Amino acid sequence: MFERLLQFFATTGFAHLAFDQVIMIVIALVLLYLGIYKKYEPLLLVPISFGMLLVNLPLGGLMDPPTDGELGGLLYYIYQGIELGIYPPLIFLGVGALTDFGPLISNPMTLLLGAAAQFGIFFTFIGAMLLGFTPYEAGSIGIIGGADGPTAIFIASRLSPHLLGAIAVAAYSYMALVPIIQPPIMRLLTTDKERKIVMEQLRPVSQKERILFPVVVIILTGLLLPAALPLLGMLMFGNLLRECGVTERLNKAAQNELNNIVVIFLGLTVGGTASAHYFLTAETLMIIALGLVAFMVGTAVGVLMGKIMCSVTGGRVNPLIGSAGVSAVPMAARVSQVVGKQYNPNNYLLMHAMGPNVAGVIGSAVAAGIFLSLL
Repeated sequence: MFERLLQFFATTGFAHLAFDQVIMIVIALVLLYLGIYKKYEPLLLVPISFGMLLVNLPLGGLMDPPTDGELGGLLYYIYQGIELGIYPPLIFLGVGALTDFGPLISNPMTLLLGAAAQFGIFFTFIGAMLLGFTPYEAGSIGIIGGADGPTAIFIASRLSPHLLGAIAVAAYSYMALVPIIQPPIMRLLTTDKERKIVMEQLRPVSQKERILFPVVVIILTGLLLPAALPLLGMLMFGNLLRECGVTERLNKAAQNELNNIVVIFLGLTVGGTASAHYFLTAETLMIIALGLVAFMVGTAVGVLMGKIMCSVTGGRVNPLIGSAGVSAVPMAARVSQVVGKQYNPNNYLLMHAMGPNVAGVIGSAVAAGIFLSLL
């Protein structure tokens, strides 16, 4: 009887649990706590952390590739949507359908804030090159600075597939942790007076402008950077579904059913790439560190550009909206709103911050197109 119990124990995960897997399970539980109890972007963090938990439980084989006579694991097949570059454009379709481009159309000047925040991408690209990464790897790592998970996955799947797991986890982790990372940088670089600035109400945007915007943008950017068409094309198509007024059913499907399904699949499989033997390596930890640098630099440069615009306009621009120039929509815009309201209860920066936030999405896709075209 005792021998049978030992034999049974040998078939359980307890008998095969390694110390590095325990570390990853603890990390997954911490991320679950942040997503559920602290509400740090739960739609992203809960699937990612649960996927991380699943893949680090021994003997599950959820990410195992198929072998002779054996099927692969469940998450392995779902992961093909990432590896083949299918999920990122579909996410962009949902983002376009969900996002109001009106603030950017109403105040085109905020495009500069979105462009400035992409500085972190190119700064980290150079830094990664100096640390010994190849240009392809450095481009994939640098794009994390845009805080745009789909774009980071899209680039990595084409330029450096062997780094895809680390880059995906880093990009989505920083997207989810925007409310923790950005506020200290925003406070450090702005004065109390600047944080209290109340911006003028945006002008109304006509439906004609809203319809023309995605069409004109995709023609111009598509001709300039064809490599960015999969991402920008789906982003602008989603927004056209939202604004044209005759495709409400398709708009709702893109916003809800399709977007939710892709987010579930993408989140679980991004977490599924964070197995202990792969994640706890010097190279992966360096990528995560560089991604954090990229994101922090992008945030800082966006705020500094906001300060310049504040000075040029005679104090009509609150520099806090510059932090929304990274691509985390609408998370970064909400952070601008929250921080601004802490210093002035009558301050409503959300719609103003959505301008640079949308510009940041377009900017990160353009940066991706530049890397793909040059590399």
